[in-house]
Order: sequence, then structure tokens, then C-alpha cells
Amino acid sequence: MDATDALRSTDAPDDAPTRELDVRAMGPPKPLTETLETLAEIDDGEVVVQFNDRAPQMLYPKLEDRGFAYDTVENDEVTVTTIWRA
Repeated sequence: MDATDALRSTDAPDDAPTRELDVRAMGPPKPLTETLETLAEIDDGEVVVQFNDRAPQMLYPKLEDRGFAYDTVENDEVTVTTIWRA
């Protein structure tokens, strides 16, 4: 699954510019911190597409606290979470 497929499979705006973030090889808590640091840098309207090896359960409440919307899709190979400003 690539970023385009992820956008089509989630509720994220599919016409927005994207920033891909692959955190599959990172051990905790690095995926969480990398994602939050990336979100601090994005432009309005930009969507972060995070590729992970599991659903980022610890990330979800932090996204909600910061006013981000998100959607996660999983398949056998990867878990993809799209994140955008709500």
C-alpha cells in the first residue's frame, strides 16, 4: 500500500499534499515522537501518511488533544495512518 492507496482507503482528503513517514523500523517511543515532530512542521491542508508495523494506539489520544483527525487501515504488510488537521 502506498500513500495514494491509503488516501483512497481512509477519510483523509485525497487531493491534499502528503508527507510520508515510515516508522516501521523504529522501536518505541521513536514512532510517536517522530510523528508528533512531523505534525508540528506540516502546512495547513497537508496530510501525513504514517507507515507502521502496528496501529499506533498511544498516538491517537495525542492527535485528538492537538486537533488532528486520523484514520488507520491495515493489511498483511503494513498499517497506514493518515493524519490531517480537523
